Amino acid sequence: MAEIIVPELAESITEGTIAQWLKKPGDTIEKGEFIVELETDKVNVEVISEEAGVVSELLFGEGDTVQVGEVIAIVGAGSGTSAAQPQAEEVKVEEKAPDIPKAENAPITKVETTSDTSRPIASPAARKMAREKGIDLNEVSPVDPMGRVRVQDVSAHGSKQIAEPAKIVSAPTDDGRTTREKMSRRRQTIASRLLEVKQSTAMLTTFNEIDMTNVMALRSRKKDKFFEDNQVRLGFMSFFTKAVVAALKKYPYVNSQLDGEYIVKNNFFDIGIAVSTEGGLVVPIVRDADRKNFAEIEGDIGELAKKARDNKLALSDMTGGSFTITNGGVFGSLMSTPILNGTQVGILGMHTIQKRPIAVGSEIQIRPMMYVALSYDHRVIDGKDSVGFLKMVKELLENPEDLMLES
Repeated sequence: MAEIIVPELAESITEGTIAQWLKKPGDTIEKGEFIVELETDKVNVEVISEEAGVVSELLFGEGDTVQVGEVIAIVGAGSGTSAAQPQAEEVKVEEKAPDIPKAENAPITKVETTSDTSRPIASPAARKMAREKGIDLNEVSPVDPMGRVRVQDVSAHGSKQIAEPAKIVSAPTDDGRTTREKMSRRRQTIASRLLEVKQSTAMLTTFNEIDMTNVMALRSRKKDKFFEDNQVRLGFMSFFTKAVVAALKKYPYVNSQLDGEYIVKNNFFDIGIAVSTEGGLVVPIVRDADRKNFAEIEGDIGELAKKARDNKLALSDMTGGSFTITNGGVFGSLMSTPILNGTQVGILGMHTIQKRPIAVGSEIQIRPMMYVALSYDHRVIDGKDSVGFLKMVKELLENPEDLMLES
């Protein structure tokens, strides 16, 4: 008999929610095979069985909260890998569902060991999206020749259907007028942390606006050659990241955090880039942004954004940032007051670019303008530093050649 225990997840994570059992009592399981998917505050984690055998008992249900180190299932001795039971092994092989082959030329029909032939093979992110959208994975046609359903397959299947509300098992609709939907664990965590930040910091926001004419012109001139040389596209985020790093060097208190009676100034520049996903906002981090050029920053941002969309971010991708940039402009936001991220004392909010009449010398011209906002903890940062920081970001972005030359 073997116990399935919630593994150590990360230093700051002590519990998770059972998102989905991948095996049920009576199912045969191999050593190293996934048995349950856990949803944590930041990422989804699949837990494996350390022993082969038969699942004898599940001690918690889907949706239950479990603690690190807690026993959540029991695997008992049984058929599956024993050489003394060739007949059981033969029957089991016939029941196997398609999955990625164990060897390059192995038959696809002899891969995953499970007694449930109706259960499709899918990534955790695909299962999560299917649950949220009320999609039956058996109806999804995977692109993967090995038959594994991925997020892209679920998304493509959903776009072919008429939009329907997700099925809510635990909270049915009330007389057709309202639908009660339980918040996911990640959404609950986001909500509690945002509320905690609002209640535990002296947060203020200062605003400025940036004339994006020169950035847009420079990007237009350089983007084709940039892509040819680096195989990544030149976007606005690398300009903002480099401008933020330069401003943080001049105003180090903006790149700090409060620890009791101490202000801890960070001598590194790990910049969080907020990314919107199906499960909520996540903030993966571009490490050592001060040491990277535009191409390296754009490459990191692209890779992290893809991992976020595919629900493949690791905890290490989202911990230890010193400052955050969030871009509400991608959704059309003209102005907002971003909320601080965790223990950081500053966050920059970008917004949509909008053509507006402004005074240029003695003339009125139509220019592409962007409002920017710096939210900061007034306990650490005074108005002089906050305004100076944002003004420097503005000046650097209005003279973007300087940023590229410095890189």
